[in-house]
Amino acid sequence: MVNLILKDAAGVAGNIFALGLFVSPIPTFRRIIRNRSTENFSGLPYIYALLNCFITMWYGTPIISIDNILVMTVNATGAAFQLVYVLLFITCADKAKKVRMLGLLAGDIILFAIIVVGSLQIPNYHLRQIVVGVISGFTLISMFASPLFIINLVIRTRSVEFMPFYLSLSTFLMSTSFLLYGILNGDIFIILPNSIGTLLGMTQLLLYCYYKSNGSESSREPLLESLHEHKGVGKGET
Repeated sequence: MVNLILKDAAGVAGNIFALGLFVSPIPTFRRIIRNRSTENFSGLPYIYALLNCFITMWYGTPIISIDNILVMTVNATGAAFQLVYVLLFITCADKAKKVRMLGLLAGDIILFAIIVVGSLQIPNYHLRQIVVGVISGFTLISMFASPLFIINLVIRTRSVEFMPFYLSLSTFLMSTSFLLYGILNGDIFIILPNSIGTLLGMTQLLLYCYYKSNGSESSREPLLESLHEHKGVGKGET
């Protein structure tokens, strides 16, 4: 009973902390809507995040894994946010970008449908969980690996200008919460990617504290905006 309460508490906390990540692009989209242009921003991070949320949401359903409803809810919420971002991006993009983004969105939906239909063809419940878990874990690890670009940028420039503190904190708290959730639920497909997310989130916070103490100032620009304008990250990653 205590284990169940702690697991649910960790999952609820993870859902709450995830909101910090989901709302972080809002300043960027305010600018896009205000200017009625996507400028040099890339829509790929939102396309990839949408696919990741779709797949991990599917993994959290009772059809695929046992007692992972809170994994399903956080990713359903994430999918809703990312879908709105993608649609807003398409609305404000020029014709070439619009066509490309529509194609990528269709690709997300088709690929997700293939994973859903394909996994339902696997009669063995345990094998079905492993197959979807591996796919979900791979996409989560790829997403969590994206802060490596930020970490490299911070070390190279010796500045936290492009690494907002609250975004790093949200990543760390969300990953740590779901790491605990996965441990309490004995689910390796949740434990592994969130272990990596926790480690990377902690690294970002330590770097922030170190370089901030040396006089660096945090960016006033949204993270994705800063990366797209200065590094082009996501034009070709939690």
